[in-house]
Formats: sequence, C-alpha cells, structure tokens
Amino acid sequence: MDTVFGVSYNGGVVLATDQVNARSILMYQQNLDKIAQLSSHSAMGVSGPNCDLVNFSEYISKNLALYELSNDGLRLSTHAQANFCRGELAKALRKGPFQVNIILGGYDDKTPKGGSLYVMDYLGSCTKANFGAQGYASNFCLSIMDRDWDENLNEDAAVALVEKCVKELQMRFLINQSNFIIKVIDKEGVRTLKFGADPADN
Repeated sequence: MDTVFGVSYNGGVVLATDQVNARSILMYQQNLDKIAQLSSHSAMGVSGPNCDLVNFSEYISKNLALYELSNDGLRLSTHAQANFCRGELAKALRKGPFQVNIILGGYDDKTPKGGSLYVMDYLGSCTKANFGAQGYASNFCLSIMDRDWDENLNEDAAVALVEKCVKELQMRFLINQSNFIIKVIDKEGVRTLKFGADPADN
C-alpha cells in the first residue's frame, strides 16, 4: 500500500513518499521516512514491506559509502548508483528477493539538466524516466504527471506537481494516507522540503 513519486526538473529531482508503516489491518506508525539518502546528492524512495525497505535501503547506502571511502572520495554518478542497485535486486532474485520497488534520483554536474531519475521494480528492471510512481498511486497519478510535466519544469512547478498528485490520492484513494514527506535533490544536495509528521519524533 506504499506510495512513491518522483519528478525530475531542470536542475534536480523531487521525491515523495507516504509515511505510513502498516501491515494487514494494522497501522504501526505514521511518521516513517521511506526516502533513504545514498550520497550527498542522491536518494531513493522505497516501497515494500518494512523489513525489506529498511534492509535494502541500508545495504545500498552503506555499500555506496564504502565505495567512496575505498576510492579516495570518488562518488558514483546517479546512473552508476542505479545500475548497482538494479544489479543487487537481480542478484537477490534467486537467493532471497527483496520485495521493494524503487525510484532513485540524484544530481550530477555532468548531466545536461542536473537531475536524473530511475524507476526500478523488485524483479530488477530499471529505466530512466522523467517522472514515476510506485504502488497504487500509479493508477491515479501517472496521467497527471504525463499531462503536466515538461522539460522546462522548475523546482516550484515540480513540487506543485507532486502536491497535486498527493491531493488527488487523498481525494480518490480508498486508503487514507494522511502524511507525506517530500525531498528535493539539487546542486545543494539532498534536503527535506516538507513532511506530514516528523520522522525524528520517536
């Protein structure tokens, strides 16, 4: 029942997820942060069971940090991070699959528009996209993104597009996802723009 959005714009990427941790008919918390920071300029929104979500997010982020430490501070590009992530999902398929669907975004100086976005599923498929949605949200929001996205989008317009999708979900979706967290990745790095409930409030 998780929701993950991603929108790239001219100069960066906006990621958003719901903050609900639930299973079956139980809701455990409403302030979960499902957007894992991978490096200073990249992050991934993850949907799936909480055990896989936390396990896979930490596995990827720690391996990328290890690579950086082992190679004199060399940071992998967003493209390389997405391919590493995809490779680990594919490798796990025949051992113990991670039931996670991912939208990975990052900022690179060498990329023409700065931001890039990659959409992955638990079977290890990976594609570069201008926008994406994972979970039931895709039934409601991909049409909105397809209509409103354009290549000259700025940060404010990208955030407004994500907020429009959130509003549509809260109006139309059967399940109440009351809290959402939105993060922006640009040349300044990864920053939290807004949240429904503070993830640090435990």
